[in-house]
Amino acid sequence: MKIITGACGFVGSSLVSFFNSHQIFDLILVDEFSNKKKNSNLIKKKYLFKVHRDGFLKWFDSNYMNVTEVYHLGARTNTLEGSEDVFNKLNLQFSKDLWKRCVQNKIPLIYASSAATYGNGSLGYSDNHALLTKLIPLNAYAKSKHEFDLWVLEQLECPPFWAGLKFFNVYGPNEYHKGRMSSLILQSYKKILKHGSMKLFSSNHKDFEDGEQSRDFIYIKDVVKVIHFLMQKKSNNGIYNVGTGCENKFSDLVLCVFKCLKLESRISYYKMPAQISINYQNFTKADIRKLKSVGYTSGFVKLSDGIEDYINHYLKRSSYL
Repeated sequence: MKIITGACGFVGSSLVSFFNSHQIFDLILVDEFSNKKKNSNLIKKKYLFKVHRDGFLKWFDSNYMNVTEVYHLGARTNTLEGSEDVFNKLNLQFSKDLWKRCVQNKIPLIYASSAATYGNGSLGYSDNHALLTKLIPLNAYAKSKHEFDLWVLEQLECPPFWAGLKFFNVYGPNEYHKGRMSSLILQSYKKILKHGSMKLFSSNHKDFEDGEQSRDFIYIKDVVKVIHFLMQKKSNNGIYNVGTGCENKFSDLVLCVFKCLKLESRISYYKMPAQISINYQNFTKADIRKLKSVGYTSGFVKLSDGIEDYINHYLKRSSYL
């Protein structure tokens, strides 16, 4: 059996869909299952059964002998939430408890980290383990992810295979429940349909013009391919960046959305709120040499192609992976 935590979420439900498309149904889905929008991600999915997050570790202790793989994708992900206690409980301690069980029972584990751990990006975006201790995350969510990464690297006992995945800016179907934490693609799509225009943050840094802030955007379909590849390959244990290795400007992204909607582009800019500006990443670009070094050669969907697929086959049809 394969365990997927955060199974109702963006990446978790997309992984369920990926497995189903390959006729794999021996899945145990772990989540809170209280959010109706998130639950919609699992409609028509096939799996063995669900386990509530609060009772999962107890369930695991009684059923570990049937578990072959663990995909720990569940976490509190709101970067604007300030309660470190919430992140410590759900992102840090829960992850440690699950890691220890995978060690004890010799079960391969893949878990979700985040590119948010890189802070303002001043130290670059290398997933070299030797550099990770120097990183300074800028919010409680990123700190919880970073602390778990560092804790993992200190462990003398490990699962037979493990990988921590620093996801960059993931976009695509099944993110519909994320609200203000959803991708810029989804937010642009909704606002352009409603207003016929799109507002972006003006630059808060002298090195970036308005709209030139950029991110490494990766399509969800590529993300689940990487996850599956790493678990199948079981090559080198470690922390891996999961991005495309390319950056795209916000203004160019929004222009792609206008183009897909066959509308004339209308972009304006407004001042970034102080709460966001103080911890803002103006640029991200994954160093993916480590991922390539273990044999991942599939390449990645170009942003313009991913946006077109997302809008035409999912957003316009209100459909899910």
